[in-house]
Amino acid sequence: MKPAQYDYFAPTSVDEAVQTLNSYDGEAKPLAGGQSLVPLLNLRLSAPRALVDLRRLHALRSGVEENGFLSMGALTTHGEALGNPVVRARLPALAEALRWIGHPAIRNAGTVGGSIAHADPAAELPTVLTLVEGEVSVSGVAGSRRIPAEKLFAGFFTTTLAPDEILTAVHWPLTDVAPGHSTGWGFREVARRHGDFCLVAAAALVAVDPRGCISCARIALAGVGDRPLRLRSTEKILVGEFPGEKELRNAAEAAVGTLRTSTDIHASAEYRQHLAKVLTYQVLADGARRARET
Repeated sequence: MKPAQYDYFAPTSVDEAVQTLNSYDGEAKPLAGGQSLVPLLNLRLSAPRALVDLRRLHALRSGVEENGFLSMGALTTHGEALGNPVVRARLPALAEALRWIGHPAIRNAGTVGGSIAHADPAAELPTVLTLVEGEVSVSGVAGSRRIPAEKLFAGFFTTTLAPDEILTAVHWPLTDVAPGHSTGWGFREVARRHGDFCLVAAAALVAVDPRGCISCARIALAGVGDRPLRLRSTEKILVGEFPGEKELRNAAEAAVGTLRTSTDIHASAEYRQHLAKVLTYQVLADGARRARET
């Protein structure tokens, strides 16, 4: 199929892009790398009156360390992010997640900001942003604002951005989750084929104190709800525990009890719950092992 007819704009400034979006009263869509939006257009699952192509906004390709964050311009491609030495050295969970996105051709076209703004609950980057408690910067006719990940995702393919706002930067924290303690990470996912969207993905950060007990844990899942899911109740019960196999398996079992998965054409609710339990245990074990090795 081919997309429905639309007006096309290629602004050269953020202000011009925002004003164009505003002029269509919510019936225009920003276009970044196009790896998510273009298939929806071709299937006519999305039919905006206008597309606002952001690819000429070269200022949105910058990346800089500032105030404890690695701030990436929204048009940074997945491939560029994966090649960033700061990502590889200080954001290893993000680096691993990026390797699971599509294939090289997709990673060289798809953008970090586009993936996060698309808000697919089975996508890797929204999940990692939720895990690390990152933030995004957005601009609209009312000005600019910064939104933490926990307040960004509102449901299936839905964010809290206003119709006239565009995501301009993504801010990844570089600070330790538990200063002075060793921290490890884990990221795993299951997909029918490499490059497909996941059935379930799990990510974790685990910090251990000098005694070897867990001082901080963070767990995020994809593919088990309408947005990335933080397992905050499970995180709390892990604090103070020794990260042995029994303790981590018990935590993974407890995590599954909080999920409300659903069946679709890709997997049953029961299978998603099984995957969530297995992957949660695995990423916690990975994180604890890496923390001990640090």
